[in-house]
Amino acid sequence: MRRLSLNARAAQDALASAEIEVILFEINHPSLDAPIRLSTDNTERLSTEPLIYGTRSTWRGADPATEPFMWVVASAILPSDSQDDAGEAQIVLDVLDAEYAELLLSFTDLATFHMASVMALSPNVVELEELDLSLTVAEIADTEISLTLSRQDIELEFYPAGRMTRTKFPGLHL
Repeated sequence: MRRLSLNARAAQDALASAEIEVILFEINHPSLDAPIRLSTDNTERLSTEPLIYGTRSTWRGADPATEPFMWVVASAILPSDSQDDAGEAQIVLDVLDAEYAELLLSFTDLATFHMASVMALSPNVVELEELDLSLTVAEIADTEISLTLSRQDIELEFYPAGRMTRTKFPGLHL
């Protein structure tokens, strides 16, 4: 069962609410100097020249003063918790700058994505979090980039996880 904050439950139950669900993304790759932080909401104006909007949050240790999540026009489908589902997420970004496409085409190995769902009025309270998703597919169309992310398949986990030997679990063998 997923636990939601009181603000999130009130926003879901209300007929109309000022609360907006925001998806935060952190993209990590060895060739990047710093993680790329993106937000689906233009919560506040970060600068006027150039005009930049974004969300300030402490999620994943980000310093809100110096490392805000930059607003990008995007839609996201979060991974399902269903056992029959492959655990894929999908992000569709509107291409506002050609540098996005150039950056994606420059990667030769997989980037790691972290996603969190927060409310706009309480961006430090994480409602849902998906960590360590791997970028598996990047499709670039005319005006949008479609990214498919996946977590490690449960079939790849070792079973049984290990043997209960005396060296690994000495408390079991007295």
